[in-house]
Amino acid sequence: MHLLYATRDGQSRRIAERLALRLNALGVAATPRALALAHPVPGDPADPIIVVAAVRYGKHLPEAEQFLAHYKRLVSPPPLVLFSVNLTARKPGKDTADGNVYLRKTIKRHGLKPVLAQAIAGRLDYARYTWLDRQLIRFIMVLTGGPTDPRTAIEYTQWDKVDALAARIAALHVPAR
Repeated sequence: MHLLYATRDGQSRRIAERLALRLNALGVAATPRALALAHPVPGDPADPIIVVAAVRYGKHLPEAEQFLAHYKRLVSPPPLVLFSVNLTARKPGKDTADGNVYLRKTIKRHGLKPVLAQAIAGRLDYARYTWLDRQLIRFIMVLTGGPTDPRTAIEYTQWDKVDALAARIAALHVPAR
C-alpha cells in the first residue's frame, strides 16, 4: 500500500506515521513516504493509494497537486484515499469532503473519485513558523475567528479519528494472493 504525504511543518508526516502504525497493527503493510521526494508508480491496482496533503494559504502543497494530476492520468488508477490536513477542519462540519472547501475544490479540480476523503485538523504552532508565515497565518486566523496570540500552540488533530480512519482504510485493503 502506498502511503504518501506532503508537509511543510511536519503535521501531515505525523498523521501519515500514525496511520502507518495503526495499519501495520491491523496487518496492512504501510510505510509513509514524502511526496516531495518521490512519485511512486502504483503496484497492485487493487491496493489503495493514500495521500495525506497539507494545505498552505488555501491550497494543497504543490507536490500533492502534481501527484493528483499524475494520478488522474493513469489508465487504471488504484483506489484513492485522500486526506486534507488544514486548520479549517478544526471547526464542526468542516472535516468532510462536502464541508471542507479545500478538499471539495481539489476533488472537483482533478475530477477525482476517492473511495475515502476526509479533512483532518492540523496543528497551529506559531513558534515553528517563519516570521512571514506567522504574520500571514495570524491574519487568516483573524478572518476565521481563530487564535492569534503568537505564543499559541494548539494540537487540533483528533488522533482517535485518525485511528478510526486507519481502520476504514484497512477494510479497503485487498491482500495480495
